[in-house]
Amino acid sequence: QVQLVESGGGLVQAGGSLRLSCAASGRTFSTYNMGWFRQALGKEREFVASINWNGASTKYVSSVKGRFTISRDNAKNTMYLQMNSLKPEDTAVYYCGALRTGNPYQKNDYDYWGQGTQVTVSS
Repeated sequence: QVQLVESGGGLVQAGGSLRLSCAASGRTFSTYNMGWFRQALGKEREFVASINWNGASTKYVSSVKGRFTISRDNAKNTMYLQMNSLKPEDTAVYYCGALRTGNPYQKNDYDYWGQGTQVTVSS
């Protein structure tokens, strides 16, 4: 069993930066692939980024490439999303998820979810 808690969201101006954290409980954290999804008002939850169990493989949605960086520290049971050059269209609730096996792009394949953290980018 894995419990996930996101933090680090907030209100920033366009061009600013935020660092999101996802703290996990559970002794098997390092066996899970991890991902970030986001859901804007009136839209479906969409894939943002993922990282495999040892951090060797990362994936990003095209719209955040070069601006966002996903990372993890298995010793601290924590995953991060560094978000730079933020745009108003990045405004959403950001969720972290844990995936034992499946397609990291597919939200329905994830086994556990955090409660979400709000990111608002003003113009």
